[in-house]
Amino acid sequence: MFIFSGREEKGGTAPKLSPGGGREINPVERVRAYLKQFSDQSDQIEIFEFDESTHTAELAARAVGVEAGQIAKTILFAVNGSMVMVVTSGDVKVNQSKLKKHLGATGKVRLPDAGTIREVTGFPPGGVCPFALKQPVPVLIDVSMKRFPVVYIAAGTPHSAVPVTVEQLLEFTGGELCDLG
Repeated sequence: MFIFSGREEKGGTAPKLSPGGGREINPVERVRAYLKQFSDQSDQIEIFEFDESTHTAELAARAVGVEAGQIAKTILFAVNGSMVMVVTSGDVKVNQSKLKKHLGATGKVRLPDAGTIREVTGFPPGGVCPFALKQPVPVLIDVSMKRFPVVYIAAGTPHSAVPVTVEQLLEFTGGELCDLG
């Protein structure tokens, strides 16, 4: 059975941000605000926004100017009635048998619909950032990304990216490094 790493204060959930009138903050600004709690690093991390779509690893790689493997895919899975997030290289397919084994799960692994993704993460499909989430979700970071000094994750929209190291990604998410490819 998977147990959340206990880093809920930093491990994924967004700070409660609601500028005047209770409006929801822009997803990219939510990511930027979340990064500020890591003050020693937030000034060094730049969020890129593009005119073209970055909603797939291939499109993001083209926009950023890197190979697809350097794009970090963030995928939400429903396993045994619970949500888990997997972040892996853009050129790696998540092995669902490995995921089930890692989680000690016996039920089916499925992909939630777009509405559920938005409800849980606060981000649209194709723009899911693995931190600054609306709800705490366990995050599994695939070892496939360790081959790159920097990977690019979505920053809340399917037109954005933010470069991070795998070590930063682990810190920002409170995630667990594992082999799921």
